[in-house]
Amino acid sequence: MDEGGAINIGLWQLVAAYFFILLLLVIVKLKKIPREKLIVISTIRMTLQLILVGYILIFIFDHPHPMLTLVVILFMLGFAILNVYQRTKELMHLSIKKMVALSMIIGVGFSLVFFMLVVLQLDPWYDPMYFIPIGGMLIGNTMTGISLGVNNLLIGMREQKEKVEGALMLGATPKQASNGIINEAFDSAILPTINSMVGMGIVFLPGMMTGQIISGTSPLVAVEYQIAIMLGVAGTVSLTVVIFLHLAYKTFFNERQQLRLKRK
Repeated sequence: MDEGGAINIGLWQLVAAYFFILLLLVIVKLKKIPREKLIVISTIRMTLQLILVGYILIFIFDHPHPMLTLVVILFMLGFAILNVYQRTKELMHLSIKKMVALSMIIGVGFSLVFFMLVVLQLDPWYDPMYFIPIGGMLIGNTMTGISLGVNNLLIGMREQKEKVEGALMLGATPKQASNGIINEAFDSAILPTINSMVGMGIVFLPGMMTGQIISGTSPLVAVEYQIAIMLGVAGTVSLTVVIFLHLAYKTFFNERQQLRLKRK
């Protein structure tokens, strides 16, 4: 055990944990699901990425500096934006990509500043031990939410094209004609966060809370952090998605308020 009471996992204990990946490989092999290569690559990539980030965090924690903290946050935000582009199944044009990037910068940026300065009251404000992991959680959850929002907006506009055009012909504004699609996209984007909040503490213990308890932190302190984080996640996801949807729907209409769905 370390000084905090956590059990140190030795090399062979860690190697033993890869038994679960072997189990997964056997299952997909028996079921003839061609995912072996993806599973192996994902496992290797996850291992290398976590080892690398571990050493980077050790260096940053030993040399705290505001620029280092900001560079890491901007890197994570940039990677999350690229991930949203890759996750979207529908064709995404440049104008939508710009809205994704803009909404994530505004939504995540505002939420990070509020959470660090008002909720946690960090001193110094760039303390990497808090700023980076909590920032990562806000960015990661926002990435998932906005991916759902983007997909549902694009699919909704394509599948409900006639309905939108009919509303426009009856005198509705683009916002009024798209309102149902925007609301459906918003609902689908925030639903995973709401479901997570409903099951938390009963169905499962979240990762951050579990990690704190294992490291020796009082469960009550861990609960306080987890509540604050979940409230921050809910706020960040909803703010970012609503900014995106209310900017992005306008790109589907021209200056004459006509629907213009771009073809592949």
